[in-house]
This record gives sequence, structure tokens and C-alpha cells, in this order.
Amino acid sequence: MFFAFDGVDGAGKSTQIARFVGWLEAQRRAVTLCRDPGGTELGEAIRELLLGHRHAGMSLPTEALLYMAARAQLVAEIIKPALEAGRVVVSDRYLLSNVVYQGHAGGLEPAALWEIGRTATGGLLPDLTFVLDLPADFAWQRLGGQADRIESRGVAFQERVRRGFLEEAARDPERIKIIDAQGSAEEVAARVLAAAASWITE
Repeated sequence: MFFAFDGVDGAGKSTQIARFVGWLEAQRRAVTLCRDPGGTELGEAIRELLLGHRHAGMSLPTEALLYMAARAQLVAEIIKPALEAGRVVVSDRYLLSNVVYQGHAGGLEPAALWEIGRTATGGLLPDLTFVLDLPADFAWQRLGGQADRIESRGVAFQERVRRGFLEEAARDPERIKIIDAQGSAEEVAARVLAAAASWITE
């Protein structure tokens, strides 16, 4: 099984991923946790290029293709071998992020990004993606601290990101589940497990 977590920056992904992985391990599931971009030596180098502030003038197509390159390596080196070994894979973001951030919010064509993404990943998509949903202004307030290059695009960009996630979930509700991320961490975790129930019991 392959799960991904996504959503606007500040929605609480890290907390919910940790809870979900802990729950899976308590069920005696072997879990491989990864992050996109990153997870491999090459992917981490690309992550620094993407999220650092040294390349503020990076074009949007360059940005999108760098995400694709990091993901291609992650699939080849980490995700595909883990799935073949019978492990559960949980990824912090995946192709949907590319489609939403560079597509819906950035202005590139989402359908083209899906097509490029399927080539980059060999068609490997999560069985289920949890999109943690928060109003953009609330998520923006949660961020705090120093924003990375993508986060620093502001609340209006975040709102376009949120709308993009909602639109993609409406198109594929069986594979993309919107999770209300308001409330306590325990309440949100319960919603995640409820959405995953049919997959976990298989």
C-alpha cells in the first residue's frame, strides 16, 4: 500500500504523518517513510535548490521539472523497492503537489503535469492521498518562522493552492481524500484513520 499526505503549507502534515506511521507500526506493518522532494542523496540536493532562496529567479517550468526529477529518483531508489518488498509506503507529498503548486496555483497546465508525472514515476501513484485542508489564511498564520522559497509566496498563493487541491479531489474522490485539518491533532488523526479504513483492512 502506498499513502501520501498533502495540503497547504501549515496544515499539520508532519504531525499527522507521525501519528499515522505510529499507528501502522502498532498494527505490525512494515513502513517506509519518505518525503518528496528528497529521500535520496540526489533528491535532497534538488530539494535544497527548490526550497532555498539562492535561486529566486527560477522559472516555473524549471521548478516543476526539478520536482519531477527528484520524484523519479525517489520512486526508483526508495518507493518501488519498498512496495515490492511488501512494505507500506507513506510519503510526505507526491505528484499531486506538483500539479497543484505549479499547475493550479502557478499557472502551468495541470493535465500536462499529470502526464509528465506519470512518465517520471513509471505510472506509480499513491493508493490514497490525504489532503489536509485548512482555510489559507489560518494555515498561513500557523507557519510562523522563516518561510522557504515556496512558502514565501504568500496567502493569496496559498488560497490558489487550496482551491487546486479541492478541485483535484473532486475529480478523483476515491484516491484523493479531503481531511478537515481543523480541531485537535487527535480529532484530525481520527479522520485520517476513518478515510484509510477500507485500505488498511485489505
